[in-house]
Amino acid sequence: MSLFTIAWRSIQQRGVASALTMISMALGVMLVVAVLTVHGVLSRSFESNASLGYNMIVGAKGGQEQLVLNTVYYLSRPVENISYDYYLEFHKRDARALMLKDSLRLRGHKQLFETAELANFATSSGLDALALQAAFASEQQVAARWTDLERNGKYGPQIDLAIPVCLGDYFGKFRVVGTTPQFLDELVFDIERNRKYEFAQGRNFQQRSAENGYFEAVVGAKVAREMDVHLGDKISPAHGDPEGHLHERKFTVVGILKSSGTPNDSAVFVNIEGFYLMEDHAKSVEDTRSEETKAAEKVPLTEEQMKEEFRRRQQQKQLIEREADPDPLPVEQREVTAILLKMDPKQGIFVEGAVNKDKLNGAQAVAPIAVIVGMFEGIVKPIQWTLLILTSIICIVSGISILVSIYNSMSERRHEIAVMRALGAGRGKVMAIILLEATLLSLGGCAIGWALGHFACYWASPTIEERTGVFIGMNLWGDPFFHPLEWLSSDFASRNEQLNQSFKLPVELLIVPALVLLAMLVGLWPALSAYRTDVARSLGK
Repeated sequence: MSLFTIAWRSIQQRGVASALTMISMALGVMLVVAVLTVHGVLSRSFESNASLGYNMIVGAKGGQEQLVLNTVYYLSRPVENISYDYYLEFHKRDARALMLKDSLRLRGHKQLFETAELANFATSSGLDALALQAAFASEQQVAARWTDLERNGKYGPQIDLAIPVCLGDYFGKFRVVGTTPQFLDELVFDIERNRKYEFAQGRNFQQRSAENGYFEAVVGAKVAREMDVHLGDKISPAHGDPEGHLHERKFTVVGILKSSGTPNDSAVFVNIEGFYLMEDHAKSVEDTRSEETKAAEKVPLTEEQMKEEFRRRQQQKQLIEREADPDPLPVEQREVTAILLKMDPKQGIFVEGAVNKDKLNGAQAVAPIAVIVGMFEGIVKPIQWTLLILTSIICIVSGISILVSIYNSMSERRHEIAVMRALGAGRGKVMAIILLEATLLSLGGCAIGWALGHFACYWASPTIEERTGVFIGMNLWGDPFFHPLEWLSSDFASRNEQLNQSFKLPVELLIVPALVLLAMLVGLWPALSAYRTDVARSLGK
Protein backbone atom coordinates (compact mmCIF):
# COMPACT_ATOMS: atom_id res chain seq x y z
CA MET A 1 0.00 0.00 0.00
CA SER A 2 1.40 3.40 -0.99
CA LEU A 3 2.12 6.20 1.48
CA PHE A 4 -0.52 8.35 -0.19
CA THR A 5 -3.19 5.66 0.33
CA ILE A 6 -2.28 5.23 3.97
CA ALA A 7 -2.42 8.99 4.57
CA TRP A 8 -5.77 9.28 2.76
CA ARG A 9 -7.25 6.37 4.77
CA SER A 10 -6.11 8.05 7.96
CA ILE A 11 -7.91 11.26 6.93
CA GLN A 12 -11.07 9.30 6.11
CA GLN A 13 -10.95 7.53 9.45
CA ARG A 14 -11.28 10.91 11.19
CA GLY A 15 -13.67 12.35 8.64
CA VAL A 16 -15.41 15.00 10.75
CA ALA A 17 -12.24 16.40 12.29
CA SER A 18 -10.46 16.35 8.92
CA ALA A 19 -13.38 18.09 7.19
CA LEU A 20 -13.51 20.85 9.81
CA THR A 21 -9.76 21.32 9.53
CA MET A 22 -9.94 21.61 5.73
CA ILE A 23 -12.83 24.07 5.98
CA SER A 24 -10.87 26.33 8.32
CA MET A 25 -7.97 26.30 5.86
CA ALA A 26 -10.40 26.85 2.95
CA LEU A 27 -11.79 30.00 4.57
CA GLY A 28 -8.31 31.45 4.91
CA VAL A 29 -7.41 30.60 1.30
CA MET A 30 -10.75 31.97 0.10
CA LEU A 31 -9.96 35.36 1.64
CA VAL A 32 -6.44 35.37 0.17
CA VAL A 33 -7.78 34.51 -3.30
CA ALA A 34 -10.49 37.18 -3.04
CA VAL A 35 -7.95 39.83 -2.04
CA LEU A 36 -5.59 38.82 -4.86
CA THR A 37 -8.44 38.79 -7.38
CA VAL A 38 -9.69 42.23 -6.37
CA HIS A 39 -6.10 43.48 -6.37
CA GLY A 40 -5.60 42.20 -9.92
CA VAL A 41 -8.84 43.69 -11.21
CA LEU A 42 -8.15 47.04 -9.58
CA SER A 43 -4.60 47.06 -10.93
CA ARG A 44 -5.86 46.30 -14.42
CA SER A 45 -8.56 48.96 -14.07
CA PHE A 46 -6.05 51.57 -12.93
CA GLU A 47 -3.64 50.61 -15.72
CA SER A 48 -6.31 50.75 -18.43
CA ASN A 49 -7.62 54.07 -17.11
CA ALA A 50 -4.06 55.36 -16.86
CA SER A 51 -3.66 55.09 -20.63
CA LEU A 52 -6.90 57.05 -21.15
CA GLY A 53 -6.02 58.20 -24.68
CA TYR A 54 -4.76 61.59 -23.50
CA ASN A 55 -1.81 62.54 -21.33
CA MET A 56 -2.87 65.81 -19.72
CA ILE A 57 -5.93 67.43 -18.15
CA VAL A 58 -6.33 71.18 -17.85
CA GLY A 59 -8.91 72.43 -15.37
CA ALA A 60 -9.55 75.05 -12.73
CA LYS A 61 -6.96 75.40 -9.99
CA GLY A 62 -7.50 73.17 -6.99
CA GLY A 63 -6.54 69.68 -5.91
CA GLN A 64 -4.97 67.52 -8.61
CA GLU A 65 -6.68 64.40 -7.25
CA GLN A 66 -10.08 66.10 -7.31
CA LEU A 67 -9.58 67.16 -10.93
CA VAL A 68 -8.65 63.62 -11.96
CA LEU A 69 -11.43 61.98 -9.94
CA ASN A 70 -13.96 64.38 -11.42
CA THR A 71 -12.77 64.23 -15.04
CA VAL A 72 -11.68 60.58 -15.35
CA TYR A 73 -13.85 58.74 -12.85
CA TYR A 74 -16.80 61.19 -12.48
CA LEU A 75 -16.61 60.70 -8.70
CA SER A 76 -16.10 64.26 -7.50
CA ARG A 77 -17.67 67.60 -8.31
CA PRO A 78 -15.90 70.29 -10.33
CA VAL A 79 -14.60 73.22 -8.30
CA GLU A 80 -14.86 75.83 -11.03
CA ASN A 81 -14.87 76.24 -14.81
CA ILE A 82 -12.31 77.77 -17.14
CA SER A 83 -13.10 80.17 -19.95
CA TYR A 84 -13.74 79.00 -23.48
CA ASP A 85 -11.22 81.55 -24.72
CA TYR A 86 -8.55 79.71 -22.77
CA TYR A 87 -9.69 76.41 -24.30
CA LEU A 88 -9.15 77.96 -27.74
CA GLU A 89 -5.50 78.58 -26.83
CA PHE A 90 -4.92 74.83 -27.25
CA HIS A 91 -5.97 74.81 -30.92
CA LYS A 92 -4.19 75.62 -34.14
CA ARG A 93 -5.29 78.51 -36.33
CA ASP A 94 -7.79 76.75 -38.60
CA ALA A 95 -9.60 74.93 -35.80
CA ARG A 96 -9.61 78.05 -33.66
CA ALA A 97 -11.06 80.19 -36.47
CA LEU A 98 -13.78 77.59 -37.10
CA MET A 99 -14.84 77.61 -33.46
CA LEU A 100 -14.86 81.39 -33.37
CA LYS A 101 -17.28 81.73 -36.27
CA ASP A 102 -20.20 82.13 -33.85
CA SER A 103 -18.40 84.57 -31.55
CA LEU A 104 -19.63 88.04 -30.71
CA ARG A 105 -16.19 89.28 -31.74
CA LEU A 106 -16.70 88.01 -35.26
CA ARG A 107 -20.10 89.66 -35.37
CA GLY A 108 -18.42 92.88 -34.19
CA HIS A 109 -15.87 92.51 -36.99
CA LYS A 110 -18.64 92.23 -39.56
CA GLN A 111 -20.36 95.31 -38.17
CA LEU A 112 -17.10 97.29 -38.26
CA PHE A 113 -16.47 96.19 -41.82
CA GLU A 114 -19.95 97.32 -42.82
CA THR A 115 -19.30 100.66 -41.07
CA ALA A 116 -16.08 101.08 -43.05
CA GLU A 117 -17.89 100.39 -46.31
CA LEU A 118 -20.55 102.96 -45.49
CA ALA A 119 -17.83 105.51 -44.62
CA ASN A 120 -16.10 104.88 -47.93
CA PHE A 121 -19.41 105.28 -49.74
CA ALA A 122 -20.07 108.57 -47.92
CA THR A 123 -16.62 109.87 -48.89
CA SER A 124 -17.14 108.96 -52.52
CA SER A 125 -20.42 110.91 -52.39
CA GLY A 126 -18.55 114.13 -51.58
CA LEU A 127 -18.98 114.29 -47.80
CA ASP A 128 -16.21 115.75 -45.63
CA ALA A 129 -12.84 114.05 -45.03
CA LEU A 130 -13.79 113.14 -41.47
CA ALA A 131 -15.81 110.24 -42.81
CA LEU A 132 -12.74 108.97 -44.63
CA GLN A 133 -10.70 109.10 -41.43
CA ALA A 134 -13.46 107.22 -39.63
CA ALA A 135 -13.41 104.59 -42.34
CA PHE A 136 -9.65 104.10 -42.05
CA ALA A 137 -9.90 103.93 -38.26
CA SER A 138 -12.65 101.31 -38.54
CA GLU A 139 -10.61 99.31 -41.02
CA GLN A 140 -7.63 99.36 -38.63
CA GLN A 141 -9.83 98.04 -35.84
CA VAL A 142 -11.18 95.39 -38.19
CA ALA A 143 -7.65 94.34 -39.11
CA ALA A 144 -6.61 94.13 -35.46
CA ARG A 145 -9.62 91.98 -34.52
CA TRP A 146 -9.30 89.78 -37.58
CA THR A 147 -5.63 89.15 -36.76
CA ASP A 148 -6.72 88.01 -33.29
CA LEU A 149 -9.27 85.62 -34.77
CA GLU A 150 -6.85 84.18 -37.32
CA ARG A 151 -3.87 83.44 -35.06
CA ASN A 152 -2.66 80.14 -33.59
CA GLY A 153 -3.60 79.38 -30.02
CA LYS A 154 -0.81 79.93 -27.51
CA TYR A 155 -0.25 76.18 -27.11
CA GLY A 156 -1.86 75.11 -30.40
CA PRO A 157 1.29 74.04 -32.29
CA GLN A 158 2.25 71.58 -29.51
CA ILE A 159 -1.18 69.92 -29.20
CA ASP A 160 -2.30 66.90 -31.25
CA LEU A 161 -5.79 66.67 -29.77
CA ALA A 162 -7.79 68.93 -27.44
CA ILE A 163 -11.22 67.76 -26.29
CA PRO A 164 -13.48 69.86 -24.03
CA VAL A 165 -15.46 68.34 -21.18
CA CYS A 166 -18.46 70.02 -19.53
CA LEU A 167 -19.93 68.49 -16.37
CA GLY A 168 -22.69 69.43 -13.97
CA ASP A 169 -25.84 67.56 -15.04
CA TYR A 170 -27.11 64.08 -14.23
CA PHE A 171 -29.27 61.41 -15.80
CA GLY A 172 -30.53 59.50 -12.79
CA LYS A 173 -27.39 58.84 -10.72
CA PHE A 174 -25.13 58.97 -13.80
CA ARG A 175 -23.07 61.95 -14.91
CA VAL A 176 -23.88 63.78 -18.14
CA VAL A 177 -20.74 64.72 -20.09
CA GLY A 178 -20.91 67.49 -22.66
CA THR A 179 -18.14 66.98 -25.20
CA THR A 180 -17.37 66.72 -28.92
CA PRO A 181 -17.64 63.64 -31.17
CA GLN A 182 -13.84 63.34 -31.00
CA PHE A 183 -14.11 61.91 -27.47
CA LEU A 184 -15.64 58.67 -28.74
CA ASP A 185 -14.12 58.70 -32.23
CA GLU A 186 -10.45 59.44 -31.61
CA LEU A 187 -9.51 58.52 -28.03
CA VAL A 188 -7.64 55.19 -27.76
CA PHE A 189 -8.44 54.23 -24.17
CA ASP A 190 -6.37 51.01 -24.27
CA ILE A 191 -3.11 51.82 -26.01
CA GLU A 192 -1.61 48.33 -25.68
CA ARG A 193 -4.48 46.74 -27.60
CA ASN A 194 -5.26 49.84 -29.68
CA ARG A 195 -8.86 49.82 -28.45
CA LYS A 196 -11.26 52.66 -29.15
CA TYR A 197 -14.81 53.01 -27.90
CA GLU A 198 -17.17 50.75 -29.85
CA PHE A 199 -20.92 50.86 -30.25
CA ALA A 200 -23.19 47.98 -29.30
CA GLN A 201 -26.00 49.81 -31.10
CA GLY A 202 -26.34 52.96 -33.15
CA ARG A 203 -23.65 55.55 -33.83
CA ASN A 204 -21.79 58.47 -32.33
CA PHE A 205 -23.57 61.80 -31.92
CA GLN A 206 -22.89 64.44 -34.56
CA GLN A 207 -22.08 68.08 -34.02
CA ARG A 208 -25.22 68.97 -35.93
CA SER A 209 -27.38 66.27 -37.47
CA ALA A 210 -30.21 66.70 -39.93
CA GLU A 211 -32.62 64.77 -37.69
CA ASN A 212 -31.87 66.10 -34.20
CA GLY A 213 -29.82 69.24 -34.65
CA TYR A 214 -27.43 69.72 -31.74
CA PHE A 215 -29.36 67.45 -29.38
CA GLU A 216 -28.00 63.93 -29.67
CA ALA A 217 -26.67 61.66 -26.91
CA VAL A 218 -24.72 58.42 -26.49
CA VAL A 219 -25.08 56.35 -23.31
CA GLY A 220 -22.61 53.96 -21.67
CA ALA A 221 -23.34 50.24 -21.38
CA LYS A 222 -24.13 50.40 -17.65
CA VAL A 223 -26.43 53.40 -18.11
CA ALA A 224 -28.37 51.66 -20.87
CA ARG A 225 -28.73 48.53 -18.75
CA GLU A 226 -29.77 50.12 -15.46
CA MET A 227 -31.87 52.97 -16.85
CA ASP A 228 -33.46 50.80 -19.55
CA VAL A 229 -32.46 53.20 -22.33
CA HIS A 230 -32.92 52.27 -26.00
CA LEU A 231 -32.09 53.88 -29.32
CA GLY A 232 -34.47 56.70 -30.16
CA ASP A 233 -35.38 57.43 -26.52
CA LYS A 234 -35.43 61.06 -25.47
CA ILE A 235 -33.75 61.90 -22.17
CA SER A 236 -33.82 65.07 -20.05
CA PRO A 237 -30.76 65.76 -17.87
CA ALA A 238 -31.27 67.02 -14.32
CA HIS A 239 -29.44 70.26 -13.55
CA GLY A 240 -26.63 70.19 -11.00
CA ASP A 241 -27.81 67.22 -8.96
CA PRO A 242 -29.54 63.83 -9.48
CA GLU A 243 -32.56 65.35 -7.73
CA GLY A 244 -32.31 68.71 -9.53
CA HIS A 245 -34.92 70.13 -11.88
CA LEU A 246 -35.19 68.53 -15.32
CA HIS A 247 -34.25 70.59 -18.32
CA GLU A 248 -36.93 71.32 -20.88
CA ARG A 249 -34.51 70.33 -23.62
CA LYS A 250 -34.47 66.62 -24.50
CA PHE A 251 -31.62 64.72 -26.16
CA THR A 252 -32.26 61.84 -28.55
CA VAL A 253 -30.25 58.68 -27.84
CA VAL A 254 -28.48 57.73 -31.08
CA GLY A 255 -25.88 55.28 -29.72
CA ILE A 256 -25.19 52.77 -26.93
CA LEU A 257 -21.56 51.95 -26.16
CA LYS A 258 -20.15 48.47 -25.71
CA SER A 259 -18.84 47.77 -22.23
CA SER A 260 -15.23 48.97 -22.01
CA GLY A 261 -14.50 48.37 -18.33
CA THR A 262 -13.84 52.09 -17.87
CA PRO A 263 -15.79 54.73 -15.92
CA ASN A 264 -17.29 55.84 -19.25
CA ASP A 265 -19.62 52.85 -19.06
CA SER A 266 -21.41 54.90 -16.39
CA ALA A 267 -21.67 58.18 -18.32
CA VAL A 268 -24.05 59.86 -20.73
CA PHE A 269 -22.31 61.77 -23.54
CA VAL A 270 -24.15 64.67 -25.13
CA ASN A 271 -23.18 67.07 -27.86
CA ILE A 272 -21.45 70.02 -26.23
CA GLU A 273 -23.34 72.43 -28.52
CA GLY A 274 -26.63 71.17 -27.14
CA PHE A 275 -25.23 71.19 -23.60
CA TYR A 276 -24.51 74.92 -23.87
CA LEU A 277 -28.04 75.64 -25.12
CA MET A 278 -29.72 74.15 -22.03
CA GLU A 279 -31.12 76.42 -19.39
CA ASP A 280 -28.62 77.92 -16.91
CA HIS A 281 -25.61 76.68 -18.90
CA ALA A 282 -24.82 79.98 -20.62
CA LYS A 283 -22.42 82.38 -18.97
CA SER A 284 -23.73 85.92 -18.82
CA VAL A 285 -21.93 88.34 -21.13
CA GLU A 286 -20.02 91.04 -19.31
CA ASP A 287 -21.87 94.36 -19.23
CA THR A 288 -19.45 96.96 -20.63
CA ARG A 289 -21.60 100.01 -19.89
CA SER A 290 -20.24 102.62 -17.51
CA GLU A 291 -21.34 102.63 -13.89
CA GLU A 292 -23.03 106.01 -14.42
CA THR A 293 -25.13 104.60 -17.25
CA LYS A 294 -26.10 101.58 -15.19
CA ALA A 295 -27.07 103.78 -12.27
CA ALA A 296 -29.11 106.07 -14.49
CA GLU A 297 -31.01 103.13 -15.97
CA LYS A 298 -31.59 101.51 -12.62
CA VAL A 299 -35.20 102.21 -11.67
CA PRO A 300 -36.79 100.61 -8.58
CA LEU A 301 -39.42 98.02 -9.51
CA THR A 302 -42.55 97.23 -7.60
CA GLU A 303 -43.09 93.71 -6.27
CA GLU A 304 -45.62 93.02 -9.03
CA GLN A 305 -43.17 94.25 -11.69
CA MET A 306 -40.43 92.04 -10.26
CA LYS A 307 -42.72 88.99 -10.43
CA GLU A 308 -43.70 89.86 -13.97
CA GLU A 309 -40.04 90.28 -14.99
CA PHE A 310 -39.20 86.90 -13.42
CA ARG A 311 -42.08 85.21 -15.31
CA ARG A 312 -40.98 86.86 -18.54
CA ARG A 313 -37.42 85.61 -18.17
CA GLN A 314 -38.58 82.08 -17.31
CA GLN A 315 -40.83 82.02 -20.38
CA GLN A 316 -37.96 83.27 -22.50
CA LYS A 317 -35.70 80.49 -21.24
CA GLN A 318 -38.35 77.87 -21.91
CA LEU A 319 -38.91 79.20 -25.41
CA ILE A 320 -35.19 78.95 -26.11
CA GLU A 321 -35.08 75.39 -24.77
CA ARG A 322 -38.11 74.37 -26.82
CA GLU A 323 -36.86 75.97 -30.02
CA ALA A 324 -36.38 73.25 -32.64
CA ASP A 325 -33.06 74.37 -34.10
CA PRO A 326 -31.59 77.33 -32.21
CA ASP A 327 -28.39 79.11 -33.13
CA PRO A 328 -25.18 78.01 -31.33
CA LEU A 329 -24.27 79.79 -28.15
CA PRO A 330 -21.68 82.56 -28.69
CA VAL A 331 -18.12 81.76 -27.58
CA GLU A 332 -18.22 84.54 -25.00
CA GLN A 333 -21.04 82.77 -23.14
CA ARG A 334 -19.26 79.40 -22.94
CA GLU A 335 -17.10 77.75 -20.28
CA VAL A 336 -15.56 74.29 -19.99
CA THR A 337 -14.96 72.13 -16.93
CA ALA A 338 -11.77 70.55 -18.23
CA ILE A 339 -9.70 70.07 -21.39
CA LEU A 340 -8.28 66.67 -22.36
CA LEU A 341 -4.97 67.07 -24.19
CA LYS A 342 -2.99 64.60 -26.24
CA MET A 343 0.53 65.58 -27.28
CA ASP A 344 4.09 64.38 -27.49
CA PRO A 345 5.34 63.67 -23.92
CA LYS A 346 8.31 65.97 -24.48
CA GLN A 347 5.96 68.83 -25.35
CA GLY A 348 3.79 67.88 -22.37
CA ILE A 349 6.51 68.96 -19.93
CA PHE A 350 6.65 72.39 -21.55
CA VAL A 351 2.86 72.82 -21.71
CA GLU A 352 2.33 71.66 -18.12
CA GLY A 353 4.92 74.09 -16.81
CA ALA A 354 3.58 77.00 -18.89
CA VAL A 355 -0.04 76.46 -17.84
CA ASN A 356 0.80 76.11 -14.15
CA LYS A 357 2.91 79.27 -14.22
CA ASP A 358 0.12 81.29 -15.85
CA LYS A 359 -1.58 82.98 -12.89
CA LEU A 360 -4.11 84.99 -14.92
CA ASN A 361 -6.31 82.20 -16.27
CA GLY A 362 -6.87 80.31 -12.99
CA ALA A 363 -6.04 76.97 -14.63
CA GLN A 364 -3.81 74.04 -13.77
CA ALA A 365 -2.37 71.24 -15.91
CA VAL A 366 -2.24 67.73 -14.47
CA ALA A 367 -0.66 64.56 -15.83
CA PRO A 368 -3.47 62.09 -14.99
CA ILE A 369 -1.29 58.97 -15.24
CA ALA A 370 1.02 60.24 -12.48
CA VAL A 371 -1.96 61.14 -10.26
CA ILE A 372 -3.70 57.79 -10.86
CA VAL A 373 -0.54 55.81 -10.14
CA GLY A 374 0.08 57.97 -7.07
CA MET A 375 -3.45 57.31 -5.76
CA PHE A 376 -3.04 53.58 -6.42
CA GLU A 377 0.38 53.39 -4.75
CA GLY A 378 -0.51 55.68 -1.87
CA ILE A 379 -4.07 54.61 -1.05
CA VAL A 380 -5.14 51.36 -2.69
CA LYS A 381 -1.95 49.31 -2.44
CA PRO A 382 -1.36 49.78 1.31
CA ILE A 383 -4.94 48.72 1.99
CA GLN A 384 -4.52 45.66 -0.22
CA TRP A 385 -1.26 44.70 1.47
CA THR A 386 -2.89 45.07 4.88
CA LEU A 387 -5.75 42.81 3.83
CA LEU A 388 -3.32 40.30 2.32
CA ILE A 389 -1.29 40.17 5.54
CA LEU A 390 -4.45 39.70 7.63
CA THR A 391 -5.75 36.90 5.41
CA SER A 392 -2.31 35.24 5.43
CA ILE A 393 -2.40 35.26 9.23
CA ILE A 394 -5.77 33.53 9.01
CA CYS A 395 -4.15 30.83 6.85
CA ILE A 396 -1.38 30.41 9.44
CA VAL A 397 -3.99 30.04 12.18
CA SER A 398 -5.74 27.44 10.01
CA GLY A 399 -2.40 25.64 9.63
CA ILE A 400 -2.07 25.56 13.39
CA SER A 401 -5.50 23.91 13.52
CA ILE A 402 -4.06 21.14 11.32
CA LEU A 403 -1.24 20.72 13.83
CA VAL A 404 -3.70 20.52 16.72
CA SER A 405 -5.94 18.06 14.87
CA ILE A 406 -3.12 15.64 13.99
CA TYR A 407 -1.31 16.01 17.30
CA ASN A 408 -4.46 15.29 19.30
CA SER A 409 -5.01 12.14 17.27
CA MET A 410 -1.50 10.85 17.98
CA SER A 411 -2.50 9.24 21.31
CA GLU A 412 -5.14 7.20 19.47
CA ARG A 413 -2.78 6.29 16.66
CA ARG A 414 0.25 5.10 18.61
CA HIS A 415 -0.93 1.50 18.40
CA GLU A 416 -1.39 1.82 14.59
CA ILE A 417 2.07 3.33 14.27
CA ALA A 418 3.55 0.52 16.38
CA VAL A 419 1.86 -2.08 14.16
CA MET A 420 3.29 -0.42 11.03
CA ARG A 421 6.72 -0.37 12.63
CA ALA A 422 6.39 -4.05 13.57
CA LEU A 423 5.47 -4.91 9.99
CA GLY A 424 8.69 -3.35 8.77
CA ALA A 425 7.91 0.36 8.26
CA GLY A 426 10.88 2.52 9.21
CA ARG A 427 10.77 5.65 11.35
CA GLY A 428 11.24 7.84 8.25
CA LYS A 429 8.30 6.25 6.48
CA VAL A 430 6.01 6.81 9.47
CA MET A 431 7.17 10.40 9.68
CA ALA A 432 6.53 10.86 5.93
CA ILE A 433 2.96 9.56 6.31
CA ILE A 434 2.17 12.17 8.98
CA LEU A 435 3.71 14.97 6.88
CA LEU A 436 1.79 13.77 3.81
CA GLU A 437 -1.45 13.74 5.79
CA ALA A 438 -0.88 17.36 6.85
CA THR A 439 -0.08 18.29 3.25
CA LEU A 440 -3.25 16.63 1.92
CA LEU A 441 -5.38 18.47 4.47
CA SER A 442 -3.71 21.74 3.53
CA LEU A 443 -4.03 21.20 -0.23
CA GLY A 444 -7.64 20.02 0.10
CA GLY A 445 -8.47 23.22 1.94
CA CYS A 446 -6.54 25.15 -0.73
CA ALA A 447 -8.63 23.68 -3.56
CA ILE A 448 -11.91 24.33 -1.77
CA GLY A 449 -10.83 27.86 -0.78
CA TRP A 450 -9.67 28.70 -4.30
CA ALA A 451 -13.07 27.70 -5.72
CA LEU A 452 -14.96 29.53 -2.98
CA GLY A 453 -12.84 32.68 -3.40
CA HIS A 454 -13.53 33.00 -7.11
CA PHE A 455 -17.19 32.11 -6.67
CA ALA A 456 -17.54 34.77 -3.94
CA CYS A 457 -15.99 37.38 -6.25
CA TYR A 458 -18.32 36.33 -9.07
CA TRP A 459 -21.34 36.43 -6.76
CA ALA A 460 -20.44 39.88 -5.38
CA SER A 461 -19.40 41.26 -8.79
CA PRO A 462 -22.75 42.96 -9.65
CA THR A 463 -22.84 44.76 -6.28
CA ILE A 464 -19.20 45.84 -6.55
CA GLU A 465 -19.74 47.07 -10.11
CA GLU A 466 -22.84 49.00 -9.09
CA ARG A 467 -21.04 50.81 -6.25
CA THR A 468 -17.57 51.27 -7.72
CA GLY A 469 -17.88 50.80 -11.49
CA VAL A 470 -15.25 48.02 -11.40
CA PHE A 471 -16.28 44.71 -12.98
CA ILE A 472 -14.72 41.56 -11.46
CA GLY A 473 -16.61 38.54 -12.78
CA MET A 474 -15.11 35.04 -12.72
CA ASN A 475 -11.48 36.16 -12.98
CA LEU A 476 -9.78 32.73 -13.00
CA TRP A 477 -5.99 32.85 -12.87
CA GLY A 478 -6.00 36.58 -13.55
CA ASP A 479 -3.83 39.42 -12.37
CA PRO A 480 -1.61 39.96 -10.53
CA PHE A 481 1.22 38.07 -12.25
CA PHE A 482 4.86 37.48 -11.36
CA HIS A 483 7.85 36.84 -13.61
CA PRO A 484 9.68 33.70 -12.41
CA LEU A 485 12.75 34.38 -14.55
CA GLU A 486 13.50 37.40 -12.38
CA TRP A 487 13.52 35.15 -9.33
CA LEU A 488 15.69 32.49 -10.96
CA SER A 489 18.28 34.84 -12.41
CA SER A 490 18.01 38.62 -12.58
CA ASP A 491 20.95 38.77 -15.00
CA PHE A 492 19.29 36.33 -17.41
CA ALA A 493 15.98 38.22 -17.11
CA SER A 494 17.64 41.55 -17.90
CA ARG A 495 19.41 40.06 -20.94
CA ASN A 496 16.17 38.50 -22.20
CA GLU A 497 13.68 41.24 -21.38
CA GLN A 498 11.08 40.18 -23.99
CA LEU A 499 11.11 36.55 -22.82
CA ASN A 500 10.90 37.67 -19.20
CA GLN A 501 7.86 39.86 -19.87
CA SER A 502 6.01 37.21 -21.88
CA PHE A 503 6.69 34.38 -19.42
CA LYS A 504 4.55 35.17 -16.40
CA LEU A 505 2.48 33.19 -13.93
CA PRO A 506 -0.44 34.21 -11.72
CA VAL A 507 0.47 35.01 -8.12
CA GLU A 508 -2.29 32.65 -6.98
CA LEU A 509 -0.02 29.73 -7.93
CA LEU A 510 2.32 30.74 -5.12
CA ILE A 511 -0.40 29.74 -2.64
CA VAL A 512 0.27 26.05 -3.39
CA PRO A 513 3.98 25.90 -2.43
CA ALA A 514 3.29 28.28 0.47
CA LEU A 515 0.64 25.93 1.88
CA VAL A 516 2.84 22.84 1.29
CA LEU A 517 5.60 24.53 3.27
CA LEU A 518 3.12 25.54 5.97
CA ALA A 519 1.78 21.97 6.14
CA MET A 520 5.28 20.55 6.52
CA LEU A 521 6.07 23.02 9.30
CA VAL A 522 2.89 22.37 11.28
CA GLY A 523 3.10 18.62 10.62
CA LEU A 524 6.69 18.40 11.79
CA TRP A 525 5.83 18.27 15.50
CA PRO A 526 3.30 15.39 15.28
CA ALA A 527 5.60 13.68 12.74
CA LEU A 528 8.49 13.80 15.25
CA SER A 529 6.11 12.45 17.89
CA ALA A 530 5.32 9.53 15.58
CA TYR A 531 9.02 9.14 14.82
CA ARG A 532 9.81 8.70 18.55
CA THR A 533 6.99 6.20 19.20
CA ASP A 534 8.15 3.30 21.39
CA VAL A 535 7.02 0.15 19.53
CA ALA A 536 7.19 -2.30 22.43
CA ARG A 537 5.27 -0.04 24.83
CA SER A 538 2.62 0.92 22.23
CA LEU A 539 1.99 -2.72 21.15
CA GLY A 540 1.39 -3.66 24.73
CA LYS A 541 -1.50 -1.19 25.10
